[in-house]
Amino acid sequence: MGRRTWLRGLACTAAATLPAIGQAAREITIRLSHVVAPDTPKGLTLERFRTLVEERSGQRIRVQIYPQGQLYGDQDEMQALQLGAIDMVAPSLSKFGPIGFPEFELFDLPFLFDRVADVRRLTQGPVGQRLLDRLGRQRLLGLGFFDNGFKQMSANRPLLEPADFVGLRMRVQASRVIAQQMRALGARPVTLPFSETRRALESGVVDGTENPVSNFWTQNMQVVQQDLSLTQHGYLGYAVVTHQRFWFELSSRDRALVHEALREALEFGNSIADAHNDKALTALRVTGAVRIHTPTAAQRQRFKSAVMPVQAELARRIDPAWLSAVREALPSTRAG
Repeated sequence: MGRRTWLRGLACTAAATLPAIGQAAREITIRLSHVVAPDTPKGLTLERFRTLVEERSGQRIRVQIYPQGQLYGDQDEMQALQLGAIDMVAPSLSKFGPIGFPEFELFDLPFLFDRVADVRRLTQGPVGQRLLDRLGRQRLLGLGFFDNGFKQMSANRPLLEPADFVGLRMRVQASRVIAQQMRALGARPVTLPFSETRRALESGVVDGTENPVSNFWTQNMQVVQQDLSLTQHGYLGYAVVTHQRFWFELSSRDRALVHEALREALEFGNSIADAHNDKALTALRVTGAVRIHTPTAAQRQRFKSAVMPVQAELARRIDPAWLSAVREALPSTRAG
């Protein structure tokens, strides 16, 4: 029986697991760490999760959220989870490659997805469930996926052609796929935690980066980047992850409550991601603090052609069955 079916079963049987009369249910604090601002789609999604859990448990279960890398950053949040220093994280999907799950880097492939609906064919289908199940090899438990939409390129010049990237130092997450993408464009990838990116741009350690517009806006990057190019080249999504040790210390009733609250919060997060990116783009246009560029169809095709070797590089590092499953799930890749 798959984990998804099992979790649904928990919700159905929760009433049978009520504490015995006179037995007080224990108070619980869930420590949840993430690296972005509270007013981003991710931050708002996790705040919704906190609200639902605390309301439905009568404040018996508390969710303590540590945003913007207050406790742990990109480089150490997964280790902190494995060591029990925190109870839940919501890392970008790129974070799983460096800890032994390169299959998650499928989501980093440039121009793989045309729309968010294509992403959800994977995350909400058999491919997504198989990916979450693999985390059990390190006693991690994947509880669900959610979106932050598509990434755009920024620097202090327009980035509309591969030649525009030559010589630039571009901040990337710790993803071999994203690093290879930048090299294919002629740029030098520089791996930095998200929390250090704005400072690195300001000091000249890096020249540019890639982000959904909501992250660009909430980090105030328009102060240190003059040009935002709407390349829409790659997807940024997250998974909510806990440790089996923590999860199975919860009663079955509490697991059902937390899981259902998270399911609703992730649906909420997916419903607001595009709107928040659009709102941030409108705000940037109104302020006029950054020059905004949109590539033509021809420019986009040249960009796409330049990064095509990245897919072959990933295919050498993971089981070919993963790419076959993606092609089967995505109509655009089947047609190609």
